[in-house]
Amino acid sequence: MSAQLRQDHQPLSHDEEEEAGRLLRSQSSSALPSSSSDDEVAFESREKILIVDAAGDDSTEVPPFSWKKLWLFTGPGFLMSIAFLDPGNLEGDLQAGAIAGYSLLWLLMWATAMGLLVQLLSARLGVATGRHLAELCREEYPKWAGLVLWFMAELALIGADIQEVIGSAIAIQILSNGFLPLWAGVLITASDCFLLLILENYGVRKLEGVFAVLIATMALSFAWMFVDTKPNGKELLIGILVPRLSSRTIRQAVGVVGCVIMPHNVFLHSALVQSRNIDPHKKGRVQEALNYYSIESSIALFISFIINLFVTTVFAKGFYGTKQADSLGLVNAGQFLQEKYGGGLYPILYIWGVGLLAAGQSSTITGTYAGQFIMGGFLNLRLKKWLRALITRSFAIVPTIIVAIVFNTSEGSLDVLNEWLNVLQSVQIPFALIPLLTLVSNEQIMGVFKIGPLLEKVAWTVAVLVMVINGYLLLDFFIAEVNGLLFGVVVCSGTAAYLAFIIYLVLRSGALPSTCFGSVYKRFADTDT
Repeated sequence: MSAQLRQDHQPLSHDEEEEAGRLLRSQSSSALPSSSSDDEVAFESREKILIVDAAGDDSTEVPPFSWKKLWLFTGPGFLMSIAFLDPGNLEGDLQAGAIAGYSLLWLLMWATAMGLLVQLLSARLGVATGRHLAELCREEYPKWAGLVLWFMAELALIGADIQEVIGSAIAIQILSNGFLPLWAGVLITASDCFLLLILENYGVRKLEGVFAVLIATMALSFAWMFVDTKPNGKELLIGILVPRLSSRTIRQAVGVVGCVIMPHNVFLHSALVQSRNIDPHKKGRVQEALNYYSIESSIALFISFIINLFVTTVFAKGFYGTKQADSLGLVNAGQFLQEKYGGGLYPILYIWGVGLLAAGQSSTITGTYAGQFIMGGFLNLRLKKWLRALITRSFAIVPTIIVAIVFNTSEGSLDVLNEWLNVLQSVQIPFALIPLLTLVSNEQIMGVFKIGPLLEKVAWTVAVLVMVINGYLLLDFFIAEVNGLLFGVVVCSGTAAYLAFIIYLVLRSGALPSTCFGSVYKRFADTDT
């Protein structure tokens, strides 16, 4: 009979005490998250911010609201919101304003709301499980599928990073009055990974503070431009409240929706929320964290919406209906602004350059951050931070330098590059959204924090809508760009494999009803295990 079941309360022998201690240690370790100590983690225990609760240690009750706690939880949502303000989004904003005027502001608002829903689900997954999306994909999918998902996530990150680095390099070129070429700006921007390493050594809060300064810089720069150009307040309000869409603006509308969900950002947010020390086994603490993260993410994305609104309305005011509208891009936007509004005490060209630089620098640093989590989570690599950041940055910087040299011949070539990069990221969206919705709907993974049937239907509706809209963008692009039999065959073959993998992910998620596909999938899934 074991020591725990003794009824005579006699003292335990030395061997029995050791056995009891071993059992207690075993039980204690089994209460921790399932990942082993050798697994990659988003944040080490010493790096996490401790959330102290003076009300006691009740694991089921949600503590009352506290402004101090909201401040402690504030940070991850603002880092996440930077993906809504990267140079690619700013280019989409200025083109939407120049071509569609104020008419797509309502779509910008609802697209931001859809992005918020996706990011809240990502945060929910990270808080409730104590693991981030890349880790869970590695654990829950067959090895081959996990590797495909990792490859797709890396492609999306590289595409986003090239846009962000090029945007930052354009800003450096503007602020240096053309003295520094594009490739030099790329090299300067590449050094941000070392800035990230320096900031990380000072703690998460210092890093979050730097990003707050960069967001504030963007807000002030674009607000200055907004006040300086004096957009029409009545048209602005109508644009937000009254949905309008025409055949001429359909492409800009697709771009507005497609820009708000960045695949790497979905992975990033599920990792960032783990920077706070939350025990996933205490339901009250998990719910408390979800409440605070929902508030701070909503505030962060509201600020990002206002900044995007500033950019769209400035270009709507200045260029809607003009001959320059169809030729505007990041490369020439500053010059057009200068010609339209002149110099003044603070030339608008340089104000635009400062805002663009803040957007580019902040988004490239978060891209490096996201790359560390994606690589570490999918491949379970325990590398030193400097090495992991260097590898992640190299994946993007090497092709970006090549791009900067090859495509620096004309504005048109950079616009073509940007279109291809938008396509690259649009292709990857299902490989972040489908796994996220699959996992956050799984009771075995989420426990009591599994999303309900109504929210699940809304989330899948948003995901399908976003994927269909991006599918339209892809179809429109390939009809215009695919020429030649060989290229057409390659694109068709790639499309078939792409659709087959999406169908596999959807069937595995259980989102479709059990039909004839169910039996086919079951046989296929059995071969994976």
